[in-house]
Amino acid sequence: MTLRGVRGAITVETDQPSLILAATWELLEAILLANPSMRTEDIASIIFTVTEDLVSVHPALAVRQKGWVFVPMICAREIPVPNSLPHTIRILIHWNAECEQSAVRHIYLREAISLRPDLAAA
Repeated sequence: MTLRGVRGAITVETDQPSLILAATWELLEAILLANPSMRTEDIASIIFTVTEDLVSVHPALAVRQKGWVFVPMICAREIPVPNSLPHTIRILIHWNAECEQSAVRHIYLREAISLRPDLAAA
């Protein structure tokens, strides 16, 4: 088994806990759908980052609320690069997988498609 990285991002309209939690789970569900062999027990860890304008809740809470209690997770703030896409939640999943790196599907939703249109189209 090899450790693979799975990336993704999604945006929200405003800094509201309910919007952030719903968007985070929407992103994770899309990643799971795109990578059907991904199982919770094969996930080594998840890193979430948010832009500096999102401060009302940790995105990892959305995943914890769905019962993912054994997956190590951490949240951090993105560096405030000028003209960056605002209201963005990013995810990096460390996945122990049997698949080739080229088979991993990364997911970018809503305005976050602009961050990696090459991966979003795949």
